Amino acid sequence: MKKFDLEERLIAFSTLIIEIVKGMSMDKIGSHLSGQLVRSGTSVSLNYGEAQSGESRRDFIHKIKIVLKELRETYVCLKIIKRTHLLKDDSKVDKALIENNELISIFVKSVETAQRNDSQSKY
Repeated sequence: MKKFDLEERLIAFSTLIIEIVKGMSMDKIGSHLSGQLVRSGTSVSLNYGEAQSGESRRDFIHKIKIVLKELRETYVCLKIIKRTHLLKDDSKVDKALIENNELISIFVKSVETAQRNDSQSKY
């Protein structure tokens, strides 16, 4: 996967998160969870963009770990939204859960590879 393909995929994911938030009820619970979701679900794209300008390999690894942390937070929030039926049509939530899980897998491998490359460059 090319860098720009992953960036576009993250932007599409963040856009899907925004669509989900727009469709949620805005009672006290919906408002709280939608705020959490929009912060974590859009920060993945923004933090990935920042990681691309990492000052060092360690800085890159750190920023990719932040993306991973935000993806995991988003995943849990989506599961809560699905289980509590805060969105009438779960199809977008289901789509987001699948994509979120795939992105987590991609970033786990990215961190592993970057850490391995960092440790090998020291010898």
